[in-house]
Amino acid sequence: MSTQADSKPWTVPALVEAKRAGRKLVMLTAYDAGFARAMDAAGVDLVLVGDSLGMVVQGHDSTLPVTVADIAYHTAAVARGLKRALLVADLPFQSDATPERALDAAIALLQAGAEMVKLEGAGHKLEVIRFLAERDIPVCAHLGLTPQSVLKFGGYKVQGRDAAAAARLRADAQAVAQAGAALLVLECVPSPLAAEVTAALAIPTIGIGAGPGCDGQVLVLHDLLGLDSGHRRPRFVKDFLAQGGSVAGAIAAYAQAVRDGSFPDDAHSYAS
Repeated sequence: MSTQADSKPWTVPALVEAKRAGRKLVMLTAYDAGFARAMDAAGVDLVLVGDSLGMVVQGHDSTLPVTVADIAYHTAAVARGLKRALLVADLPFQSDATPERALDAAIALLQAGAEMVKLEGAGHKLEVIRFLAERDIPVCAHLGLTPQSVLKFGGYKVQGRDAAAAARLRADAQAVAQAGAALLVLECVPSPLAAEVTAALAIPTIGIGAGPGCDGQVLVLHDLLGLDSGHRRPRFVKDFLAQGGSVAGAIAAYAQAVRDGSFPDDAHSYAS
C-alpha cells in the first residue's frame, strides 16, 4: 500500500507534482460506493466513473447508450465512498458535441461529486476542452482508441501504428494539453509512442494498453477482477484477483504492480 494512503486527498495540481517526482499514478474505474471505499483503502489515486458502465454494468455492446444521468447517478454513489482519491467522470457520447452541451453535462457531474471530467478525442473537442478549462472545470483528455468512436474505427483496434497516425497522435496530445487538459488517457497505443508522448508533455498520462512508459495506469474494475463482461478480453487486461486472493487484495496488488513498474509488462502492451 502506498504511503499516500494516509495523506491528504488528491488534487488536480498534485497530479503534475507526481509526474515531476516520477511517482506512478494508480487509477481504476468504480461504479458504486462499496468498491470506491475499497479503492480508497488500497491507496488508489484516481477513480474513474467511466462510460464503460454501459458494457460492464448495463450489458450493452458499446458505451454509446450511456447518458449523462447514468454517469451522474454512479458518480454520486462513488463520491460517497471516497475520501482521498480524485474522482473523474466521463462525459458520455455526444454530451460534449458542443461547448455549451459539455458545460451543462460537466456541471451535472461536478454537482454529483466529480472533481474532473473526461472527454474523448481532439479536433473540435479542443474548443470544448478550452471552454471548460476557462470556466475552472478540470478536464482529462482521452486519445488513441476512443471507445465512443467505435463505429468510425470499425471495432476496438490499436491506434497510432503507422507513421501518419503516430504523427497525428503526437500533435493531438500537444493540442489537448495546450487547450487546457490537466490529464491525458492514452488507450491502445504502441508502447514506444506512448512513452514518447509522455516524455513530451508537462501533464501526466494514464495508460490503458499503452505500455509502462506512461505516468500511470488505469483498468476497468471488472477486468481487474477477471469478470466476464461478455466481450473479448483485450491484451492489456490482467486478472489481479487470482494474484491478490480477495477484492481488497486484488486492488492492492494492482496498485503495487503499477508503482513498482511490473505492470504492464510486454505481455500486456503493444510493441507496434
